[in-house]
Amino acid sequence: MQRGTATTARRRTRTSSRGTLALLLLALPGIAWFLVFAYGPMAGLIVAFKDFNVTDGIFGSPWNGLQNFAYFFASGDAPRIVINTILLNAMFLTASMAAGLLLALMLNEIRGNLIRRFGQSVIFFPYFVSPIVVSIILQAVLAGVGGRGGMLNDFLNVFDIPQLNWYTTPGVWPWILTIVKVWQLGGYTSVIFLAAITSISEDVYEAAALDGASRARMARSITTPLLLPTFGILIVLGVGRIFFGDFATIYAIVGDNGTLFPTTDVIDTYVFRSLRTVGDFGTTAAIGLFQSLVGFVFVAAAVIVQRRIDKESSIL
Repeated sequence: MQRGTATTARRRTRTSSRGTLALLLLALPGIAWFLVFAYGPMAGLIVAFKDFNVTDGIFGSPWNGLQNFAYFFASGDAPRIVINTILLNAMFLTASMAAGLLLALMLNEIRGNLIRRFGQSVIFFPYFVSPIVVSIILQAVLAGVGGRGGMLNDFLNVFDIPQLNWYTTPGVWPWILTIVKVWQLGGYTSVIFLAAITSISEDVYEAAALDGASRARMARSITTPLLLPTFGILIVLGVGRIFFGDFATIYAIVGDNGTLFPTTDVIDTYVFRSLRTVGDFGTTAAIGLFQSLVGFVFVAAAVIVQRRIDKESSIL
């Protein structure tokens, strides 16, 4: 009996080892991709601590300590772009999450599968629209031909509201950009919530129906609370990107319009513009490293808070 048990154990060990080896072989392409394109380029971070010049290269350029960081923080632009980055991303995250949750609850109440799928496709479509196309649409809505008029101003004229030159009014652009992000990400986020809703047992809804609960009461008292773990995970993932501006959307819409920089200039657009105009690789690398470190701190803080609130749904 003991010999047979040992033989069986060895067979199981060999089988398990073969399965593990097969999984490792399948993972090798992904591991290689991360090593080459994600971790390998991290060697270039030393540029943030060097007086970089093309002739000497990354490793031959002289060290200058923290002068690149000091130059950025002493420039006077740091407070503005940091505040803009956090404020805009907080608005984007809050609004898109709320819109996604509301859309998911509304779509979940549609009984017809065909209508529901059509609705999902319609609200998901903006996620694939290019930021350049969004910029052109906004110009037609806000500025019109030659920068005057625009569909929105024409609509406001009906109510005798004076026209507004939107592209020279920085105060309104955080809200305009937030509306654009809700339009882009609301449907995408709702699909994630809908996938989470499908995991909720129908028995819970049947019990609530027997107690006389309406569909609205079920959505408020059953569906929404059970979506909180998914909501928390999405918040943590979103907070991880809160220090990274949506460069593609913001730059495509705002471009180099300096009038709007007080409320729309974020770290990503600032770095791009600095590298393009000044060509200082050291300072831009320092800004990017600072951005990554602060993003890491935000992620760690968000995970700790989530773990304290709901340990079971925590990602760590």
